Amino acid sequence: MMEVTFEIVERYGVITEHPTGWNKELNKVAWNGNKPKWDIRDWSPDHEQMGRGITLTDEEMAKVVGLYGEEK
Repeated sequence: MMEVTFEIVERYGVITEHPTGWNKELNKVAWNGNKPKWDIRDWSPDHEQMGRGITLTDEEMAKVVGLYGEEK
């Protein structure tokens, strides 16, 4: 099985703080040495472990923001 590598390139903020110490965060993450993508997922306090999440390209994130803006 291939090892997954990651680098949190930029931290944007915490979306939800969980009582366990883990937080749902919005970050830019480079997975397996690739170009950084927008990333929403739960992270352990030391950022060594993560839960399942979603990654988005810049174009996908712009579409999400646009769709959200239309609802307001």
